[in-house]
Amino acid sequence: MKSALERILTEAYKKEMIPFMANHPEHFEEAVTLALSDRQPLAWRAAWLLHDCIKENDARLHDRVGDFVDVLGDRPDGHQRELLKILLKMEVGEDHEGRLFDVCVSVWERPANSPSVRITALKHILTMARKYPELANEITGLVQDRHLESLSPGVMKSVSRMLRDIKH
Repeated sequence: MKSALERILTEAYKKEMIPFMANHPEHFEEAVTLALSDRQPLAWRAAWLLHDCIKENDARLHDRVGDFVDVLGDRPDGHQRELLKILLKMEVGEDHEGRLFDVCVSVWERPANSPSVRITALKHILTMARKYPELANEITGLVQDRHLESLSPGVMKSVSRMLRDIKH
């Protein structure tokens, strides 16, 4: 039998899901558990919803950041994108940054991944490069033509803008 949250995730539009979560905070932990799971399509939909239901550095997720990083590499690219978007809103501690960086590099370097998940991974990479300027040499190696040729002109423009911003 489906839970109320599972029913909302499969039967409602997002504009109905967000008020549901606001009115039923008791379902927040279930949404996190689903987002971390591999129960597709519920898992990516829960992550998709969570992104819009959390605040910057949401205290309810502080203790779960490591869990999000841990599952990231084992999820389909659409689900990865939503998990990465959640992590963009969170402060990722030093104990998780190395793993997150490695997963993001792996996602970025895989041209078969969708451009949207790749650019979201690149956002994380560049965020860490701002924090750790010694990563600048790695960034140069990650934006070679072989990494860019599968991207559309629009995505390429976004990447160029992001790279220009990191240099300033």
